[in-house]
Amino acid sequence: MNRNIILAMLSRIILGAGMVLLLPMLLSLYYGGPVLSFFIPAALSFLLYLIFRKKDISPNDSLTPREGTAITALTWLSVSLIYAIPYVLSGALSPLDGLVESISGLTGTGATVIDDLTVMPPSILFFRAMTHWLGGLGIIVIFVALFPQAGRGTTKMVNAESTGPTSSKPLPRIKETALALFAVYFCFTAAAAAAYMLWGMGFWEALDHAFSTIATGGFSTRNESIAYYHSASLEMIITFFMVISSANFGIYVDAWKRGFHVIRQDTEFKVYLAMVGGGALLITASLVLQGHMPLLESLREALFQSASLSSTTGFVSADFDQWPSFAKFIILLLIIVGGCGGSTAGGLKVIRLILLFKCFSAILKLHMHPRAIFHMTVGGERFSRNTVLQVLAFFFIYMALSALWAAGMMFDGLNFMDALGVAFSTMSNAGPAFGQFGATCTYAALPDFSKAIVCLSMLFGRLESVTLLSIFIPSFWKRSGW
Repeated sequence: MNRNIILAMLSRIILGAGMVLLLPMLLSLYYGGPVLSFFIPAALSFLLYLIFRKKDISPNDSLTPREGTAITALTWLSVSLIYAIPYVLSGALSPLDGLVESISGLTGTGATVIDDLTVMPPSILFFRAMTHWLGGLGIIVIFVALFPQAGRGTTKMVNAESTGPTSSKPLPRIKETALALFAVYFCFTAAAAAAYMLWGMGFWEALDHAFSTIATGGFSTRNESIAYYHSASLEMIITFFMVISSANFGIYVDAWKRGFHVIRQDTEFKVYLAMVGGGALLITASLVLQGHMPLLESLREALFQSASLSSTTGFVSADFDQWPSFAKFIILLLIIVGGCGGSTAGGLKVIRLILLFKCFSAILKLHMHPRAIFHMTVGGERFSRNTVLQVLAFFFIYMALSALWAAGMMFDGLNFMDALGVAFSTMSNAGPAFGQFGATCTYAALPDFSKAIVCLSMLFGRLESVTLLSIFIPSFWKRSGW
């Protein structure tokens, strides 16, 4: 392992992350706000760049898979720490709370520890939403797309950050792929912001919510989230953008090259749409039969919550914690499954769920026909045995870590349902949980040890566990290596 190339690449990404802080700093200068809170971490990023940069490293130096994994994991850890500084220096949050807010923003979880957003300056609100946008598509992907000399072998970094069992690469070169994905991401964000402004939001409020929607993050400028607006039309607009952001962004690039039929024929996206629709209908039936609200209102609230929580955005238009147990059970399932691989959504991913069902079906068939040979295909794409094994391993790791986080929080004093809800919600990067940390609540009441667990859970969930688990293996850092 070449540690010099790791430090060199890491220093460039940290410099880029620091430059981004100049945007909320300019907003603070214009509107009045904590200017130094953004200038100091930006200066620190530049200093770290000067310390860690390696002049003898060429952009043509290629990365190994281990180096790509190390850079990705260290990038997320270091940027999370740097982006916690503005919250602390502005006096808004304690160091631990600042770290929770920073990681929640970057991972697209949207779980906040700020009890009252109305007292926050516009620059802090913009910064919170901006962290969603940076982490949604991926810090590494944006770095590769925008930096002129990202270096060779960056495919390993992008693969370590990407979500889903396979990495979508609709274009032959990783630089072209990253740029195309960023273009789609930018256009969706601009379209969402324009739609929100046409609906009646101000520019900054619309932009903040657009960042949160397309990144499927969930930070709002209002304490009540989307429930503040009491608008069915706004909820339907947001639902549309949450749903399209839950699809694999690679299919949009592919559709631009080959036509709209690519989206219509994508099996994973069709299953996701069926899951959202089916979840909404089941929740509606539960609400109506239990007499909670009329049919049309039930359908409206159920559809928005299904789209929001399946996409792991976490916007809320109603207090679903007051809904019947069956409705909350459906919501929990939607949170666990999440969106499509290659999207900005979290969770297990729909493609993994499809492969798990196909694997279960193959096991039953093998029991009846021991000598049969089965090929795992989804939408005409064949998945190797290695990929299927990775899916099974990921499912085990996801469930095992969720149980571990829940056990840690119960040890810290949380009750069973609260701990379980927070564990699954943070591992899926969804945000709202149940009970004390439900739709209308924040994570501010969590004990300090539980907040530390939540930080780990959100990072492991966003990087899909393996990337972070790898760096804790001692042999990973040996020069001779694997």
